[in-house]
Amino acid sequence: MTRSILLATAALLLTTGFAPADDLTRAKAILAKTPVIDGHNDVPWGVRQKLRGKTAGFAFERLPDNERSDWHTDIERMRDGRVGGQFWSVYIDAGMTGPDGVQATLEQVDITRRLIDRYEALEFAGNAAETARIMKRGRIASLMGAEGGHSIGNSLAVLRQLHALGVGYMTLTHSKTIDWADSATDAPKHDGLTPFGVEVVKEMNRLGMLVDLSHVAPATMNDAIDASVAPVIFSHSNAKAVADHPRNVPDDVLKRLPGNGGVIMVTFVQPFTSQATAEWDARQSAEEARLKSRNPADAAAVKSALDAWVAANPRPRATVQQVADHVDHVRKVAGIDHIGIGSDYDGIPNTPVDLEDVAAVPNLFAELLRRGYSEADLGKIAQGNILRVMRQAEVVAARLQKERGPNETRIDDKPATPPAIDDRPR
Repeated sequence: MTRSILLATAALLLTTGFAPADDLTRAKAILAKTPVIDGHNDVPWGVRQKLRGKTAGFAFERLPDNERSDWHTDIERMRDGRVGGQFWSVYIDAGMTGPDGVQATLEQVDITRRLIDRYEALEFAGNAAETARIMKRGRIASLMGAEGGHSIGNSLAVLRQLHALGVGYMTLTHSKTIDWADSATDAPKHDGLTPFGVEVVKEMNRLGMLVDLSHVAPATMNDAIDASVAPVIFSHSNAKAVADHPRNVPDDVLKRLPGNGGVIMVTFVQPFTSQATAEWDARQSAEEARLKSRNPADAAAVKSALDAWVAANPRPRATVQQVADHVDHVRKVAGIDHIGIGSDYDGIPNTPVDLEDVAAVPNLFAELLRRGYSEADLGKIAQGNILRVMRQAEVVAARLQKERGPNETRIDDKPATPPAIDDRPR
């Protein structure tokens, strides 16, 4: 190939932004050696909602062609996407609280365990060593994460039992502020964590349960990092400096990750990825609110008018390049040792261009190769960083369990009364 053709090809690649096929081939080869551990996937909630919680008729090994578009994930596509470890979310809706919420969380744990047990390609992993061993054997290491502190019903006893059932992390809030922690997408009530919320973090440290700060308010992020003696994670979040969405992580928090040792697992959620998409979502929500105010008793009219608005104002799509922009920013602010991947597949209605389902994950790593990331960098992002966090959390837990027993604090405990001051004249 002549020099002029080489230069023209390079110029075309720079113009289009797409990684060449060789980069994709190389990315897949790297991920074959260091498969991705994905921090967040909502298939168990899909099983609950679409299949009424029944796994028996779910062809998860390879979904039929006529069902594939309804799901981002099946085992065949996980293999194609070089995903060797998965934190399955045992999510429940933020409106499910109290005993009903605890029951629903246990049902989600049961769905996940039945799903894992049903397929030979999946194997439950309870710690970092098991995760690494399972991936080395060629199976998909399957872990669990609870998405929201409402899952424990304000009870440290329930927290301990979720951990005993194999739940490896808990997101402190979901979309709503709870009795002991502020959410990023709801009105704050506590300026972060309450004293009971601090005790939740401390007990998670003692158990070896990862403290997940996706979905929480910045004040909660900072309070949790202050309280935690183990590395924290963001199981599926992006950088607020790149896309100004309340679910994303501000730079002042990202700068704290090296000191804490934690990891932000960059996500594929479109409004968290693309500023244009985030702004479109805000405009769409405002238009919906306006239509509802004008047609309070006519849901059909609201839907028809909103559909017309969407048709006239198409939603912009995020891209794999924009996801890589978040990786770039986190590397700049926090460093290469503090990045992972948390796709949120099957928890989002639509996906970025070139990340349409789990089989497309190598496209992101090919893009990172094009940007100059090394093989060692990709290995850290794929699995090395989150495995280190898990190992460090286990070391902290082993030490704390020698120092103290289970935390018996209750949320309704009254603060200790200070001793009375005797101010009588002497």
